Amino acid sequence: MAHAYTPGLKVTEGIIIEKNRRLPLEGEVVVEVGSTVKAEDVVAKADLPGNVQLVNIANLLSLTPNEIEENMVKSPSEQVLKDEIIASTKGLFGLFKSHARSPIDGVIESISDVTGQVILREPPIPVEVKAYLDGTVTEIVPNEGVTIESYGTYIQGIFGIGGETIGNLAVVVDSPNEILTVEHILPVHKDQILVGGSFVSNETIMKAVEIGVKGVIAGGIDDGDLRKLLGYELGVAITGSEELGITLVITEGFGTIAMADRTFEILKACVGMKTSINGATQIRAGVVRPEILIPHISHGETPPNEISVSTLDIGSPVRVIREPYFGKLGSVTELPIGLQKLETEAEVRVLEVEFDDGKKITLPRANVEAIEEN
Repeated sequence: MAHAYTPGLKVTEGIIIEKNRRLPLEGEVVVEVGSTVKAEDVVAKADLPGNVQLVNIANLLSLTPNEIEENMVKSPSEQVLKDEIIASTKGLFGLFKSHARSPIDGVIESISDVTGQVILREPPIPVEVKAYLDGTVTEIVPNEGVTIESYGTYIQGIFGIGGETIGNLAVVVDSPNEILTVEHILPVHKDQILVGGSFVSNETIMKAVEIGVKGVIAGGIDDGDLRKLLGYELGVAITGSEELGITLVITEGFGTIAMADRTFEILKACVGMKTSINGATQIRAGVVRPEILIPHISHGETPPNEISVSTLDIGSPVRVIREPYFGKLGSVTELPIGLQKLETEAEVRVLEVEFDDGKKITLPRANVEAIEEN
């Protein structure tokens, strides 16, 4: 029988998890190899240079550029406060002086006798990198970051928005087919990560934001609701930088799609446990998947139980990961052996997929991923 190999979403009940935590620029690592860290702990920090502000002293004081240095009250590298005088004219007989004041708190970086401008720099912006999950520091890259290792549950989603967040896990529906509604969201869920079933609407997400829920995990979402939530049409760029007050991880696709039984049961078994999630997603080259990480404090000799489907046969369930059918589920009905030419003139290996509504379509094999059969 014909078969093919394709990537699949990883759903693991127990596995060694490694996370690299890196600064965007050189800084200081504040932990040591062997240190036990919590998800909220800072493991590295740095200072980003503050923003620059230009003050045209020559214009403000009606001076020529080569006159401003002798009228400066403050010198390069000197700290200044907002509205503090940084330059002043001598006036007439000590009277009728004109002043130039600093628009910010910061430091004088330079004075130009060519442009007549003073460059001020705002205070540095502190950057902290947190561990993101409970674990042990196994490696340090000096001045850059660390590697954190932990044992626990690891689940990848199909799509997400919002960045890293941490909270205790709560399952608020009774089955993977149940829709997550506003009635499920209660004040007690503040700072928690909620597991829904087959669908979450924009209305429900906004209620979760209002309550202070850290994250929502659900099977599906409507693309129209997603546009309302974001306020714009989502393109192909990586997600994860949205500032919505909540992180969303979709495990199955667009529409009302029951969460995979296996995924739902694993999450139910982890209720109450500290959970780290990240909605960052990139579908094109350099694929990034939204993720759910649940460290286990003690695992003894429990062997990893990993599900990651990597082969395709006739009848294999698949999910489309490219537009215009992104998120749709179906099954493989044909696996042609030879290459086929696309509209773009590229020759690739393809397969035929039948969707749940009976529609059949031929797609490049790279446009689908295998999913586990329950």
